[in-house]
Amino acid sequence: MDGSRSRKPRRPLEPTVAAIVREQTGAAWSRARALCTEGRVTVDGQRCLDPALRVSPGAVVVVDERASKLRTGALAESAIVFFDRDVVVVDKPVGMLSIPYEPGDKDTLVDCTRTLLRRMGRRGFHPELGVVHRLDKDTSGLMVFTRTLDAKRTLAERFRAHDIERVYHAIAHGTVAAQRIETHLVMDRGDGLRGSYGHFRRPRGGIPPEAKRSVTHVRPIAALAGATLVECRLETGRQHQIRIHLSELGHPLVGERVYIRDYAGRKIESMRPMLHARVLGFVHPRTAQRVSFEREAPDDFQAMIEALRPSG
Repeated sequence: MDGSRSRKPRRPLEPTVAAIVREQTGAAWSRARALCTEGRVTVDGQRCLDPALRVSPGAVVVVDERASKLRTGALAESAIVFFDRDVVVVDKPVGMLSIPYEPGDKDTLVDCTRTLLRRMGRRGFHPELGVVHRLDKDTSGLMVFTRTLDAKRTLAERFRAHDIERVYHAIAHGTVAAQRIETHLVMDRGDGLRGSYGHFRRPRGGIPPEAKRSVTHVRPIAALAGATLVECRLETGRQHQIRIHLSELGHPLVGERVYIRDYAGRKIESMRPMLHARVLGFVHPRTAQRVSFEREAPDDFQAMIEALRPSG
């Protein structure tokens, strides 16, 4: 024996429901997933709401785009991580808008949280929830809403001052090294995409006044097949900051759809960008005590890690 370790061949993963829906309909990933969550897909005659469910060979998947949309939006009580008379911390599911962006947007996280608090009998407080930050629709993890105007003013100021602990887990293409990334983000880096000033085109003159200083601390957690599980700690919190910084580093998120046009490596398919807001900490607006909350990533994120975990 030469002492070398033999690697077991990787067993091909069974396709997800969304992958089969996409193959049948030609729809984009987002639409394929929506068809599932809207109740328009059955597997062996049973309605399937989980687009990440893996389908065994021989299963019959039927898509009926004209079927009545299932009313969703219910938030499990377990999604409420913490609440008191000032704030409520919620674990946002994948695929749910944080807040309405267009007229008619319903079943957003803020709506569902308000409904859940009422159902739990938490009356006697201001009926509205204050929004002090957001997560993308396809990002899972921790968000905080405020329940009083004083709490909203205080936390909004702390977000502006970057005095909030925000730690994300992400699965990024390639081998990612530990580093501190500092750039200035602009609405259009030169090709129509939000990005870092001077990254896409050679900078001319000084940093424009509208550019926002953005700092992300990246630390690898585990090497995966063709990817890395990383921790991203935000020093600032700009829109799409982690997605942009990792992409411009040459390591776009697995599942990235927008900030990946420059990536020439092998792309790993995923129904959403693999990003989870794992830790959220702040000074409580009334008690002045620092509080911190942590939630594990959801099943689809964990399944991606397992699918990419090196064998042997």
